[in-house]
Amino acid sequence: MKVFGSIRRRLFFQLAGVAAILTLVFILVVRGVAERAAEGTQDDILTASATAIADSLHSEGGAITLDLPYSALSMLGTLNQDRVFYRVSVAGETLTGYGDLPLPDLVPNLGARVVATLDYRGEPVRLVSVSRRIGPAANATTAVITVAQTRQGLAAISQQITWTATGVGIVFLLLATALSLWAANSALAPISRLTGAVTRRGPSDMRPVRAETPEELVPLVEALNNLMARLRASLSRTEDFITEAAHRVRTPLATVRSQAEITHRKLNKPHHKQAIREMIRAIDQSSRSAGQMLDHAMVTFRSDALARDTLDLRALLAETCDRLEPTAELKDIKVLRDLPDDPVTLLGDGILLQAAMMNILDNAIKYSPDESDITITLQQGDQIRLSISDQGRGFGNADLGEITKRYQRGDNVGHVVGSGLGLTIAEEVARVHGGRLDITHNQEGGACVSLLF
Repeated sequence: MKVFGSIRRRLFFQLAGVAAILTLVFILVVRGVAERAAEGTQDDILTASATAIADSLHSEGGAITLDLPYSALSMLGTLNQDRVFYRVSVAGETLTGYGDLPLPDLVPNLGARVVATLDYRGEPVRLVSVSRRIGPAANATTAVITVAQTRQGLAAISQQITWTATGVGIVFLLLATALSLWAANSALAPISRLTGAVTRRGPSDMRPVRAETPEELVPLVEALNNLMARLRASLSRTEDFITEAAHRVRTPLATVRSQAEITHRKLNKPHHKQAIREMIRAIDQSSRSAGQMLDHAMVTFRSDALARDTLDLRALLAETCDRLEPTAELKDIKVLRDLPDDPVTLLGDGILLQAAMMNILDNAIKYSPDESDITITLQQGDQIRLSISDQGRGFGNADLGEITKRYQRGDNVGHVVGSGLGLTIAEEVARVHGGRLDITHNQEGGACVSLLF
């Protein structure tokens, strides 16, 4: 599986990035609006000051005089100690004020104003000019009143508003980032719930997913359900194949072995009889290996869909003994049964339990000497204990903790036909039924293998 990144992380970064862009836009917009508002306020005050000065102009005997009001300039005072300049010009001549203060390029119409920003005496100033007609109508003269103020106060106000907007923007960004993380987790919560619903399932649970699913995930869930349906059908076909293969492999091999034994009895030459014995041994090896490998596969598949039937272990064990007793009689081995009178019930899969019993008992018969005894006991107390004890060669110096691994055999049975899967099958059957396999050496020789439930 190729992992290319986290959807949660990508979604979080996208939302946080959008929040950061909106925060920057907010700061820039607030700063621009604040600067225009502060500038507009300054222009209004400058206009009011110029208008107050214009209202103080009057004509006496053809001469224009000005009684400069204190309030006209005092209203421009600020905490930032901005400098204020003014100029009153009549017919192009300076009546009072700063003679070098620039006049507007165009003399405004009466009642209108001209606003400009320019450099004066080494620093930027905001300038407002208004005009008035002074004197009798026939001899009226145009007066232009200009008032200017430096922009330190405007810059201070703009900076203060900018810092305030930046602080608000940072708080907004932090809040938006936290909300982005919450939104990412919330948006992906259905995926987490769907993952949990699938993860909690057992290995054999192939039912369709019925969890609540967002509309965007419906195609994915439908594809998953289709996959599980195909997988369920495939597992069913595989189990059927294993069952059929076990039957079709064992029967022909048993027939070939029987014919080989008949041929062996009819031959007279020693080297021919030896060849047939080797062939019979190879057939036994193949038959046993194929049978136990198929049994192991059957145990693996049935374990995923374990049956829970009420079984009588006593009857199941008796049936197993009856099936293998003819094999034991060929070696004059007595199978002694110590079974209780009452049924011993267990919830489980009868096919798997009988496979485990047959493998343990078959091993006991195979590795026991002729004319020996095999004792089978079934006890029920705090737990059910099914033990099969023989008088054979045991496991030699093999590690009993490792002997149940696949294809592991004792170090003293190399010349005996076997696959090393019998105890593996028995242990897996015990485990899926909530039990365990116990292996010990008998004091008088041989081994004891027990299933405990």
